[in-house]
Amino acid sequence: MGKPTGFLEFERTLPQKDAVENRKQNYQEFVNSYSDDQLNNQAARCMNCGIPFCHSGCPLGNVIPEFNDAVYDGRWEDAYLILSSTNNFPEFTGRICPAPCEAACVLGINKSPVSIEEIEKHIIEIAYKKGYVQPNKSFLKTGKKVAVVGSGPAGLAAAAQLNKAGHDVVVYERDDKVGGLLRYGIPDFKLDKSVIDRRVEVMEQSGIEFRTNAEVGKNVHVSELQSYDAVILTGGSTIPRDLPIPGRELKGVHYAMEFLKQQNKRVGSSPIEVEEIHAQGKNVLVIGGGDTGSDCVGTSNRHGATSVTQFELMPQPPKERTAAMPWPTYPMLLKTTTSHEEGCQRFWSINTKAFLGDEKGNLRAALVVDLEWETDTFGRPTKFQEVAGSERELPCELVTLAMGFLHPQHQGLLEQLGVKLDGRGNVEATEGEYKTSADRIFVAGDMRRGQSLVVWAISEGRECARKVDEYLMGYSELESKDKIVSYA
Repeated sequence: MGKPTGFLEFERTLPQKDAVENRKQNYQEFVNSYSDDQLNNQAARCMNCGIPFCHSGCPLGNVIPEFNDAVYDGRWEDAYLILSSTNNFPEFTGRICPAPCEAACVLGINKSPVSIEEIEKHIIEIAYKKGYVQPNKSFLKTGKKVAVVGSGPAGLAAAAQLNKAGHDVVVYERDDKVGGLLRYGIPDFKLDKSVIDRRVEVMEQSGIEFRTNAEVGKNVHVSELQSYDAVILTGGSTIPRDLPIPGRELKGVHYAMEFLKQQNKRVGSSPIEVEEIHAQGKNVLVIGGGDTGSDCVGTSNRHGATSVTQFELMPQPPKERTAAMPWPTYPMLLKTTTSHEEGCQRFWSINTKAFLGDEKGNLRAALVVDLEWETDTFGRPTKFQEVAGSERELPCELVTLAMGFLHPQHQGLLEQLGVKLDGRGNVEATEGEYKTSADRIFVAGDMRRGQSLVVWAISEGRECARKVDEYLMGYSELESKDKIVSYA
Protein backbone atom coordinates (compact mmCIF):
# COMPACT_ATOMS: atom_id res chain seq x y z
CA MET A 1 0.00 0.00 0.00
CA GLY A 2 0.98 3.63 -0.42
CA LYS A 3 1.73 4.11 3.30
CA PRO A 4 1.94 0.89 5.31
CA THR A 5 1.82 2.77 8.62
CA GLY A 6 -1.05 5.08 7.60
CA PHE A 7 -3.65 3.27 9.72
CA LEU A 8 -1.47 3.92 12.79
CA GLU A 9 -0.88 7.59 12.02
CA PHE A 10 -4.28 8.87 10.92
CA GLU A 11 -7.72 8.66 12.47
CA ARG A 12 -10.91 8.34 10.48
CA THR A 13 -12.41 11.71 9.65
CA LEU A 14 -15.37 12.67 7.49
CA PRO A 15 -15.83 15.88 5.50
CA GLN A 16 -17.42 18.83 7.26
CA LYS A 17 -21.14 19.46 6.83
CA ASP A 18 -22.93 22.79 6.53
CA ALA A 19 -24.45 24.09 9.76
CA VAL A 20 -27.84 22.58 10.60
CA GLU A 21 -29.76 25.86 10.53
CA ASN A 22 -28.28 26.76 7.14
CA ARG A 23 -28.96 23.46 5.43
CA LYS A 24 -32.55 23.30 6.70
CA GLN A 25 -33.32 26.35 4.60
CA ASN A 26 -32.83 24.56 1.27
CA TYR A 27 -32.73 21.17 -0.46
CA GLN A 28 -29.11 21.26 -1.57
CA GLU A 29 -26.42 18.72 -0.69
CA PHE A 30 -24.54 19.88 2.40
CA VAL A 31 -21.60 17.47 2.80
CA ASN A 32 -18.40 19.22 1.75
CA SER A 33 -15.26 17.73 0.23
CA TYR A 34 -11.99 16.65 1.82
CA SER A 35 -8.98 18.86 1.34
CA ASP A 36 -6.22 17.26 -0.73
CA ASP A 37 -4.28 16.37 2.43
CA GLN A 38 -7.33 14.95 4.17
CA LEU A 39 -8.17 12.75 1.18
CA ASN A 40 -4.57 11.54 1.00
CA ASN A 41 -4.54 10.72 4.72
CA GLN A 42 -7.84 8.83 4.58
CA ALA A 43 -6.62 6.73 1.64
CA ALA A 44 -3.41 6.05 3.59
CA ARG A 45 -5.45 4.33 6.34
CA CYS A 46 -6.14 1.37 4.04
CA MET A 47 -3.95 -1.46 5.28
CA ASN A 48 -2.09 -4.12 3.34
CA CYS A 49 -4.57 -6.78 4.48
CA GLY A 50 -3.80 -10.41 3.85
CA ILE A 51 -7.45 -10.90 2.93
CA PRO A 52 -9.33 -7.65 2.14
CA PHE A 53 -12.82 -8.51 3.42
CA CYS A 54 -14.14 -5.24 1.99
CA HIS A 55 -14.24 -7.04 -1.39
CA SER A 56 -16.85 -9.50 -0.14
CA GLY A 57 -18.59 -6.91 2.02
CA CYS A 58 -19.39 -4.93 -1.12
CA PRO A 59 -22.17 -6.53 -3.24
CA LEU A 60 -20.38 -5.18 -6.33
CA GLY A 61 -17.03 -6.70 -5.39
CA ASN A 62 -15.32 -3.30 -5.62
CA VAL A 63 -11.53 -3.54 -5.76
CA ILE A 64 -11.12 -1.20 -2.82
CA PRO A 65 -7.48 -1.48 -1.65
CA GLU A 66 -6.25 -0.88 -5.17
CA PHE A 67 -8.24 2.31 -5.73
CA ASN A 68 -7.22 3.55 -2.28
CA ASP A 69 -3.59 2.99 -3.24
CA ALA A 70 -4.10 4.94 -6.48
CA VAL A 71 -5.71 7.82 -4.56
CA TYR A 72 -2.80 7.95 -2.12
CA ASP A 73 -0.35 8.15 -5.04
CA GLY A 74 -2.46 10.75 -6.88
CA ARG A 75 -3.06 8.41 -9.84
CA TRP A 76 -6.57 9.67 -10.46
CA GLU A 77 -7.22 8.05 -13.81
CA ASP A 78 -6.10 4.69 -12.43
CA ALA A 79 -8.34 5.18 -9.40
CA TYR A 80 -11.30 5.93 -11.66
CA LEU A 81 -10.64 2.98 -13.98
CA ILE A 82 -10.35 0.59 -11.03
CA LEU A 83 -13.53 1.87 -9.39
CA SER A 84 -15.60 2.00 -12.58
CA SER A 85 -14.54 -1.53 -13.55
CA THR A 86 -16.99 -2.87 -10.95
CA ASN A 87 -19.32 0.05 -10.24
CA ASN A 88 -21.19 1.90 -12.98
CA PHE A 89 -22.38 4.68 -10.69
CA PRO A 90 -19.97 5.58 -7.87
CA GLU A 91 -21.60 9.02 -7.70
CA PHE A 92 -24.76 7.30 -6.39
CA THR A 93 -23.21 4.77 -4.04
CA GLY A 94 -20.75 7.38 -2.76
CA ARG A 95 -23.73 9.41 -1.51
CA ILE A 96 -26.50 7.03 -0.46
CA CYS A 97 -24.99 3.58 0.12
CA PRO A 98 -24.90 2.37 3.77
CA ALA A 99 -21.37 1.10 3.01
CA PRO A 100 -21.39 -2.61 3.89
CA CYS A 101 -17.78 -2.55 2.66
CA GLU A 102 -16.85 -0.43 5.68
CA ALA A 103 -18.59 -2.88 8.02
CA ALA A 104 -16.29 -5.59 6.59
CA CYS A 105 -13.11 -3.48 6.71
CA VAL A 106 -10.36 -5.34 8.58
CA LEU A 107 -9.29 -2.12 10.28
CA GLY A 108 -12.80 -1.95 11.73
CA ILE A 109 -12.08 -4.91 14.01
CA ASN A 110 -10.46 -2.63 16.59
CA LYS A 111 -10.53 0.88 15.07
CA SER A 112 -12.80 3.00 12.91
CA PRO A 113 -12.92 1.57 9.38
CA VAL A 114 -11.49 3.25 6.29
CA SER A 115 -13.84 5.94 4.95
CA ILE A 116 -14.37 3.98 1.73
CA GLU A 117 -17.67 5.59 0.73
CA GLU A 118 -16.31 9.13 0.87
CA ILE A 119 -13.15 8.18 -1.01
CA GLU A 120 -15.32 6.58 -3.68
CA LYS A 121 -17.37 9.76 -4.06
CA HIS A 122 -14.22 11.86 -4.33
CA ILE A 123 -12.76 9.58 -7.03
CA ILE A 124 -15.78 9.92 -9.29
CA GLU A 125 -16.17 13.67 -8.75
CA ILE A 126 -12.48 14.21 -9.57
CA ALA A 127 -12.90 11.94 -12.61
CA TYR A 128 -15.73 14.12 -13.92
CA LYS A 129 -13.70 17.28 -13.38
CA LYS A 130 -10.68 15.83 -15.15
CA GLY A 131 -12.74 14.58 -18.09
CA TYR A 132 -12.20 10.85 -17.52
CA VAL A 133 -15.92 10.02 -17.63
CA GLN A 134 -16.67 9.66 -21.32
CA PRO A 135 -19.47 8.05 -23.35
CA ASN A 136 -18.95 4.33 -23.85
CA LYS A 137 -19.69 3.91 -27.55
CA SER A 138 -19.39 0.39 -28.88
CA PHE A 139 -18.36 0.38 -32.53
CA LEU A 140 -18.94 -3.38 -32.81
CA LYS A 141 -22.74 -3.65 -32.81
CA THR A 142 -24.44 -7.03 -32.37
CA GLY A 143 -27.71 -6.09 -34.06
CA LYS A 144 -29.63 -7.24 -30.97
CA LYS A 145 -32.23 -5.02 -29.26
CA VAL A 146 -32.92 -5.10 -25.52
CA ALA A 147 -35.70 -3.32 -23.61
CA VAL A 148 -35.15 -2.35 -19.97
CA VAL A 149 -38.37 -1.56 -18.12
CA GLY A 150 -37.56 0.75 -15.21
CA SER A 151 -34.82 3.35 -14.90
CA GLY A 152 -33.79 2.93 -11.28
CA PRO A 153 -30.25 1.85 -10.36
CA ALA A 154 -30.78 -1.75 -11.51
CA GLY A 155 -32.21 -0.68 -14.85
CA LEU A 156 -29.52 1.92 -15.46
CA ALA A 157 -26.75 -0.56 -14.63
CA ALA A 158 -28.22 -3.22 -16.91
CA ALA A 159 -28.60 -0.69 -19.73
CA ALA A 160 -25.03 0.57 -19.37
CA GLN A 161 -23.57 -2.94 -19.45
CA LEU A 162 -25.64 -4.14 -22.40
CA ASN A 163 -24.77 -1.02 -24.36
CA LYS A 164 -21.11 -1.72 -23.59
CA ALA A 165 -21.58 -5.21 -25.05
CA GLY A 166 -22.78 -3.68 -28.34
CA HIS A 167 -26.53 -4.17 -28.03
CA ASP A 168 -29.12 -1.49 -28.82
CA VAL A 169 -30.84 -0.58 -25.55
CA VAL A 170 -34.12 1.23 -24.90
CA VAL A 171 -35.10 2.11 -21.33
CA TYR A 172 -38.78 2.65 -20.47
CA GLU A 173 -39.65 4.85 -17.48
CA ARG A 174 -43.21 5.53 -16.34
CA ASP A 175 -42.39 8.84 -14.64
CA ASP A 176 -41.61 12.11 -16.40
CA LYS A 177 -37.87 11.88 -15.70
CA VAL A 178 -35.27 9.10 -15.57
CA GLY A 179 -33.96 7.72 -12.28
CA GLY A 180 -36.67 5.71 -10.55
CA LEU A 181 -36.12 5.66 -6.80
CA LEU A 182 -32.98 7.76 -7.23
CA ARG A 183 -35.09 10.53 -8.75
CA TYR A 184 -38.31 10.36 -6.76
CA GLY A 185 -37.42 8.50 -3.58
CA ILE A 186 -34.13 9.99 -2.37
CA PRO A 187 -34.33 13.63 -1.19
CA ASP A 188 -32.30 16.20 -3.12
CA PHE A 189 -30.29 17.10 -0.02
CA LYS A 190 -28.85 13.58 -0.11
CA LEU A 191 -28.63 13.14 -3.88
CA ASP A 192 -28.86 16.26 -6.01
CA LYS A 193 -30.71 15.40 -9.18
CA SER A 194 -28.09 17.12 -11.33
CA VAL A 195 -25.92 14.13 -10.42
CA ILE A 196 -28.46 11.83 -12.11
CA ASP A 197 -28.87 14.15 -15.09
CA ARG A 198 -25.12 14.26 -15.61
CA ARG A 199 -24.91 10.45 -15.75
CA VAL A 200 -27.99 10.07 -17.96
CA GLU A 201 -26.47 12.53 -20.44
CA VAL A 202 -23.34 10.37 -20.66
CA MET A 203 -25.51 7.28 -21.20
CA GLU A 204 -27.52 8.99 -23.93
CA GLN A 205 -24.29 10.02 -25.65
CA SER A 206 -23.27 6.36 -25.42
CA GLY A 207 -26.28 5.44 -27.54
CA ILE A 208 -28.86 4.40 -24.93
CA GLU A 209 -32.41 5.58 -25.64
CA PHE A 210 -34.68 6.68 -22.77
CA ARG A 211 -38.46 6.86 -23.11
CA THR A 212 -40.19 8.66 -20.24
CA ASN A 213 -43.91 8.85 -19.40
CA ALA A 214 -43.96 5.32 -20.78
CA GLU A 215 -45.61 2.84 -18.42
CA VAL A 216 -45.53 -0.57 -20.06
CA GLY A 217 -48.82 -2.30 -19.37
CA LYS A 218 -50.70 0.98 -19.23
CA ASN A 219 -50.00 3.63 -21.87
CA VAL A 220 -47.43 1.41 -23.63
CA HIS A 221 -48.88 -1.95 -24.66
CA VAL A 222 -46.87 -5.02 -23.66
CA SER A 223 -47.01 -6.17 -27.28
CA GLU A 224 -44.37 -3.51 -28.00
CA LEU A 225 -41.87 -5.66 -26.06
CA GLN A 226 -42.24 -8.45 -28.64
CA SER A 227 -40.02 -6.50 -31.04
CA TYR A 228 -37.02 -6.91 -28.70
CA ASP A 229 -34.64 -9.84 -28.55
CA ALA A 230 -34.67 -9.70 -24.74
CA VAL A 231 -36.44 -7.71 -22.01
CA ILE A 232 -35.25 -6.92 -18.48
CA LEU A 233 -37.77 -5.97 -15.81
CA THR A 234 -36.30 -3.61 -13.20
CA GLY A 235 -39.41 -1.92 -11.84
CA GLY A 236 -38.43 -2.13 -8.19
CA SER A 237 -40.39 -3.02 -5.07
CA THR A 238 -43.03 -0.30 -5.10
CA ILE A 239 -45.98 -1.54 -3.03
CA PRO A 240 -45.54 -0.11 0.50
CA ARG A 241 -46.37 -1.92 3.72
CA ASP A 242 -49.60 -0.50 5.13
CA LEU A 243 -50.80 -0.04 8.71
CA PRO A 244 -54.47 -1.16 8.64
CA ILE A 245 -55.63 0.20 11.99
CA PRO A 246 -58.70 2.29 12.92
CA GLY A 247 -58.43 5.79 11.46
CA ARG A 248 -56.17 4.82 8.55
CA GLU A 249 -58.55 6.65 6.19
CA LEU A 250 -58.16 10.02 7.93
CA LYS A 251 -56.80 13.00 6.02
CA GLY A 252 -53.16 13.38 6.95
CA VAL A 253 -52.08 9.71 6.94
CA HIS A 254 -49.84 9.00 3.94
CA TYR A 255 -47.27 6.55 2.67
CA ALA A 256 -43.74 7.92 2.99
CA MET A 257 -43.08 7.70 -0.74
CA GLU A 258 -46.14 9.82 -1.51
CA PHE A 259 -44.64 12.52 0.69
CA LEU A 260 -41.06 12.20 -0.57
CA LYS A 261 -41.90 11.90 -4.26
CA GLN A 262 -44.06 15.00 -4.11
CA GLN A 263 -41.25 17.06 -2.57
CA ASN A 264 -38.75 15.85 -5.16
CA LYS A 265 -41.21 16.92 -7.86
CA ARG A 266 -41.45 20.38 -6.29
CA VAL A 267 -37.68 20.80 -6.28
CA GLY A 268 -37.44 19.48 -9.84
CA SER A 269 -40.31 21.69 -11.07
CA SER A 270 -42.32 18.67 -12.18
CA PRO A 271 -46.14 18.89 -12.05
CA ILE A 272 -47.89 17.50 -8.95
CA GLU A 273 -51.18 15.99 -10.03
CA VAL A 274 -52.47 14.82 -6.64
CA GLU A 275 -53.50 16.48 -3.38
CA GLU A 276 -50.59 18.38 -1.82
CA ILE A 277 -48.90 16.89 1.24
CA HIS A 278 -46.95 19.41 3.29
CA ALA A 279 -45.56 19.43 6.84
CA GLN A 280 -45.41 23.18 7.45
CA GLY A 281 -46.83 24.10 10.86
CA LYS A 282 -47.76 20.50 11.66
CA ASN A 283 -46.78 17.96 14.28
CA VAL A 284 -45.33 15.18 12.15
CA LEU A 285 -45.16 11.52 13.13
CA VAL A 286 -42.88 9.22 11.12
CA ILE A 287 -43.63 5.54 11.68
CA GLY A 288 -40.62 3.42 10.71
CA GLY A 289 -37.00 3.67 11.80
CA GLY A 290 -35.14 3.09 8.53
CA ASP A 291 -33.60 5.37 5.93
CA THR A 292 -36.94 6.20 4.32
CA GLY A 293 -38.23 7.35 7.69
CA SER A 294 -35.08 9.42 8.17
CA ASP A 295 -35.68 11.06 4.78
CA CYS A 296 -39.18 12.01 5.94
CA VAL A 297 -37.64 13.61 9.03
CA GLY A 298 -35.23 15.74 7.00
CA THR A 299 -37.94 16.76 4.54
CA SER A 300 -40.38 17.68 7.33
CA ASN A 301 -37.78 19.87 8.99
CA ARG A 302 -37.22 21.71 5.72
CA HIS A 303 -40.96 22.20 5.33
CA GLY A 304 -41.04 23.97 8.68
CA ALA A 305 -42.83 21.35 10.78
CA THR A 306 -43.78 22.35 14.33
CA SER A 307 -42.36 19.07 15.63
CA VAL A 308 -41.04 15.81 14.18
CA THR A 309 -41.30 12.50 16.00
CA GLN A 310 -40.08 9.15 14.70
CA PHE A 311 -40.69 5.82 16.31
CA GLU A 312 -40.12 2.18 15.67
CA LEU A 313 -41.92 -1.00 16.74
CA MET A 314 -38.62 -2.78 17.44
CA PRO A 315 -36.38 -2.04 20.45
CA GLN A 316 -33.51 0.44 20.22
CA PRO A 317 -30.53 -1.13 18.40
CA PRO A 318 -27.20 -1.45 20.22
CA LYS A 319 -24.43 1.10 19.66
CA GLU A 320 -21.76 -1.58 19.20
CA ARG A 321 -21.61 -5.09 17.74
CA THR A 322 -23.10 -7.91 19.78
CA ALA A 323 -22.58 -11.67 19.63
CA ALA A 324 -25.42 -11.77 17.10
CA MET A 325 -23.54 -9.34 14.80
CA PRO A 326 -19.96 -10.63 14.50
CA TRP A 327 -17.45 -8.97 12.20
CA PRO A 328 -17.45 -8.89 9.15
CA THR A 329 -21.25 -9.12 8.88
CA TYR A 330 -23.26 -5.94 8.44
CA PRO A 331 -24.33 -4.89 11.97
CA MET A 332 -27.78 -3.49 12.77
CA LEU A 333 -26.56 -0.71 15.05
CA LEU A 334 -28.10 2.52 16.27
CA LYS A 335 -27.80 5.00 13.42
CA THR A 336 -28.07 8.75 13.83
CA THR A 337 -28.44 10.31 10.41
CA THR A 338 -27.89 13.89 9.32
CA SER A 339 -31.68 14.31 9.31
CA HIS A 340 -31.84 13.26 12.96
CA GLU A 341 -29.18 15.85 13.73
CA GLU A 342 -31.50 18.52 12.34
CA GLY A 343 -34.19 17.90 14.94
CA CYS A 344 -36.26 14.84 15.79
CA GLN A 345 -37.64 13.03 18.83
CA ARG A 346 -36.94 9.32 18.49
CA PHE A 347 -38.62 6.47 20.32
CA TRP A 348 -38.42 2.69 20.11
CA SER A 349 -40.66 -0.18 21.25
CA ILE A 350 -43.87 1.71 20.50
CA ASN A 351 -46.94 0.35 18.74
CA THR A 352 -49.57 2.47 17.01
CA LYS A 353 -53.08 1.24 17.86
CA ALA A 354 -55.24 3.82 16.09
CA PHE A 355 -55.30 7.19 14.32
CA LEU A 356 -57.69 9.70 15.84
CA GLY A 357 -59.46 12.44 13.91
CA ASP A 358 -61.64 15.49 14.36
CA GLU A 359 -65.23 15.98 13.25
CA LYS A 360 -64.07 16.93 9.73
CA GLY A 361 -62.09 13.73 9.18
CA ASN A 362 -58.67 15.31 9.70
CA LEU A 363 -55.96 13.54 11.66
CA ARG A 364 -55.40 15.03 15.13
CA ALA A 365 -53.48 12.33 17.08
CA ALA A 366 -52.17 8.76 17.18
CA LEU A 367 -53.08 6.34 19.93
CA VAL A 368 -49.87 4.57 20.94
CA VAL A 369 -48.66 2.12 23.57
CA ASP A 370 -45.21 1.13 24.85
CA LEU A 371 -43.95 -2.42 24.30
CA GLU A 372 -41.80 -4.74 26.33
CA TRP A 373 -39.73 -7.19 24.29
CA GLU A 374 -38.45 -10.63 25.17
CA THR A 375 -35.06 -11.54 23.71
CA ASP A 376 -33.17 -14.74 22.92
CA THR A 377 -29.73 -15.68 24.24
CA PHE A 378 -28.09 -13.40 21.66
CA GLY A 379 -30.17 -10.42 22.74
CA ARG A 380 -32.35 -10.52 19.63
CA PRO A 381 -36.01 -9.52 20.12
CA THR A 382 -38.46 -12.39 19.75
CA LYS A 383 -41.90 -11.32 21.03
CA PHE A 384 -43.48 -8.41 22.84
CA GLN A 385 -46.31 -7.46 25.13
CA GLU A 386 -47.89 -4.09 25.82
CA VAL A 387 -46.81 -2.19 28.92
CA ALA A 388 -49.85 -1.80 31.13
CA GLY A 389 -50.96 1.77 31.62
CA SER A 390 -48.71 3.20 28.86
CA GLU A 391 -51.44 3.87 26.32
CA ARG A 392 -51.63 7.54 25.36
CA GLU A 393 -52.45 10.00 22.59
CA LEU A 394 -49.65 11.61 20.59
CA PRO A 395 -50.79 14.83 18.86
CA CYS A 396 -50.04 14.88 15.11
CA GLU A 397 -51.55 16.30 11.97
CA LEU A 398 -49.36 14.43 9.49
CA VAL A 399 -48.26 10.79 9.58
CA THR A 400 -45.86 9.20 7.09
CA LEU A 401 -45.79 5.39 6.96
CA ALA A 402 -42.19 4.34 6.32
CA MET A 403 -42.34 0.66 7.16
CA GLY A 404 -40.80 -0.79 4.04
CA PHE A 405 -42.10 -2.35 0.84
CA LEU A 406 -43.82 -5.65 0.15
CA HIS A 407 -43.29 -6.44 -3.54
CA PRO A 408 -43.53 -4.95 -7.04
CA GLN A 409 -46.76 -3.73 -8.56
CA HIS A 410 -48.58 -6.74 -10.03
CA GLN A 411 -51.33 -4.89 -11.86
CA GLY A 412 -50.52 -4.00 -15.44
CA LEU A 413 -47.09 -5.12 -16.69
CA LEU A 414 -46.56 -8.28 -14.62
CA GLU A 415 -50.12 -9.56 -14.97
CA GLN A 416 -50.12 -8.97 -18.72
CA LEU A 417 -46.76 -10.69 -19.17
CA GLY A 418 -47.97 -13.63 -17.09
CA VAL A 419 -44.67 -14.09 -15.24
CA LYS A 420 -44.65 -16.34 -12.18
CA LEU A 421 -44.31 -14.79 -8.74
CA ASP A 422 -42.56 -16.24 -5.71
CA GLY A 423 -44.05 -16.68 -2.24
CA ARG A 424 -43.31 -13.07 -1.30
CA GLY A 425 -44.95 -11.62 -4.41
CA ASN A 426 -41.68 -10.85 -6.22
CA VAL A 427 -41.00 -11.97 -9.78
CA GLU A 428 -39.66 -15.50 -9.73
CA ALA A 429 -36.42 -16.11 -11.63
CA THR A 430 -34.06 -18.99 -12.22
CA GLU A 431 -31.37 -18.78 -9.53
CA GLY A 432 -28.25 -17.15 -10.89
CA GLU A 433 -29.76 -16.75 -14.36
CA TYR A 434 -32.26 -13.91 -13.75
CA LYS A 435 -34.66 -15.52 -16.24
CA THR A 436 -38.39 -15.41 -15.57
CA SER A 437 -41.00 -17.99 -16.53
CA ALA A 438 -41.78 -15.99 -19.70
CA ASP A 439 -39.73 -16.36 -22.87
CA ARG A 440 -37.00 -13.72 -23.37
CA ILE A 441 -38.00 -11.93 -20.13
CA PHE A 442 -35.40 -11.38 -17.41
CA VAL A 443 -35.68 -9.59 -14.07
CA ALA A 444 -33.25 -7.81 -11.74
CA GLY A 445 -33.15 -5.60 -8.67
CA ASP A 446 -35.80 -5.21 -6.00
CA MET A 447 -38.43 -6.63 -8.35
CA ARG A 448 -36.58 -9.96 -8.06
CA ARG A 449 -34.89 -9.97 -4.65
CA GLY A 450 -37.22 -7.68 -2.71
CA GLN A 451 -36.55 -4.36 -1.03
CA SER A 452 -32.79 -3.86 -0.75
CA LEU A 453 -29.89 -1.41 -1.12
CA VAL A 454 -28.86 0.74 -4.08
CA VAL A 455 -25.56 -1.14 -4.27
CA TRP A 456 -27.43 -4.45 -4.54
CA ALA A 457 -29.63 -3.00 -7.30
CA ILE A 458 -26.57 -1.99 -9.33
CA SER A 459 -25.03 -5.43 -8.74
CA GLU A 460 -28.25 -7.15 -9.86
CA GLY A 461 -28.42 -5.02 -13.00
CA ARG A 462 -24.82 -5.81 -13.91
CA GLU A 463 -25.14 -9.55 -13.29
CA CYS A 464 -28.46 -9.77 -15.15
CA ALA A 465 -26.96 -7.91 -18.12
CA ARG A 466 -24.21 -10.51 -18.30
CA LYS A 467 -26.78 -13.32 -18.39
CA VAL A 468 -28.78 -11.55 -21.09
CA ASP A 469 -25.60 -11.08 -23.12
CA GLU A 470 -24.88 -14.81 -22.80
CA TYR A 471 -28.47 -15.58 -23.80
CA LEU A 472 -28.19 -13.42 -26.92
CA MET A 473 -24.64 -14.24 -28.00
CA GLY A 474 -23.83 -17.60 -26.41
CA TYR A 475 -21.01 -16.05 -24.36
CA SER A 476 -20.24 -12.77 -22.59
CA GLU A 477 -17.14 -10.70 -21.99
CA LEU A 478 -18.89 -8.42 -19.51
CA GLU A 479 -17.36 -8.28 -16.03
CA SER A 480 -18.75 -10.47 -13.26
CA LYS A 481 -18.34 -9.84 -9.54
CA ASP A 482 -17.38 -13.51 -9.19
CA LYS A 483 -14.24 -12.77 -11.22
CA ILE A 484 -12.64 -9.80 -9.50
CA VAL A 485 -9.67 -8.44 -11.41
CA SER A 486 -6.63 -7.45 -9.36
CA TYR A 487 -4.96 -4.19 -10.30
CA ALA A 488 -2.08 -4.61 -7.86
